[in-house]
Amino acid sequence: MKLYETIPFIKMHGLGNDYVYIDTFAIRVADPEQLAPRISDRRRGIGGDGLVLIGPSDKADARMRIFNIDGSEAEMCGNAVRCVGKYLYESGRARSETLRVETLAGIRSLRLSVEAGRVERVRVDMGRPSFSPVDLPMSAPGKDFMHRALAVDGVIRRGTAVSVGNPHFVVPVDDPAALDLQRLGPLFERHPLFPCRVNTEFVRVVAPDLIEMRVWERGSGETDACGTGACAALAACAANGFSARSAVVRLPGGDLSIEWDEDDVLHMTGPAAIAGVGEYVLHPKTFEARRPI
Repeated sequence: MKLYETIPFIKMHGLGNDYVYIDTFAIRVADPEQLAPRISDRRRGIGGDGLVLIGPSDKADARMRIFNIDGSEAEMCGNAVRCVGKYLYESGRARSETLRVETLAGIRSLRLSVEAGRVERVRVDMGRPSFSPVDLPMSAPGKDFMHRALAVDGVIRRGTAVSVGNPHFVVPVDDPAALDLQRLGPLFERHPLFPCRVNTEFVRVVAPDLIEMRVWERGSGETDACGTGACAALAACAANGFSARSAVVRLPGGDLSIEWDEDDVLHMTGPAAIAGVGEYVLHPKTFEARRPI
């Protein structure tokens, strides 16, 4: 007799930006908003920056849904979509080295670098950035918010608002490592100019092709890496003339290569890794019965 209802999971990360992934091709998660905070808890759950569901799509090879630690659903995550590509290929859900993944921010095209049957790196078409406050959304007049002043905690800081499918605010600083992000991050995230909250990147341009960055993610706090944030940082820095249109973005978890091509499309290249697999003991009413594959 089975004592507990469990659900299989796989733990993956991109440069330390870790999520718990569940394959919903065969299993339906009834309430991911409730499950995400519990399964992401690093003391009482599996632990991670959130929960990702990988399931069927009628538009692409698969659909990705991502839930932050607080249970809110995010539009897109660059590190997570690379891990989804790795899982789809290595699990046999898809066998092509080019894949398409549906997200709330649109369909993302992936190109997998495979060695000995394992996906080592993934290049992702991240779409075109938008600097329009309407697209973030942001409650600010004008066609853009480019290196403009924003008052936070009584201090005037300049930053650039950019959407890459989800909202970002990129702030140049002298030394990202010296910031008290636990204090500053929430103040930016919940600034009244951002009605849907915002991800905030604190950046230093070391050279035209090298940007250092720390990130405070909406709904999750500081993370080791953020793929959409790295893309937003490169787009903001390049648009302001601070950097080239192709650069390495250096995060606490490692490096991502970001390119902004002549067609205005951002491309992100980075690794994806599996940390472990297992079964999670479910809280009642979180899980609905398995359905045929």
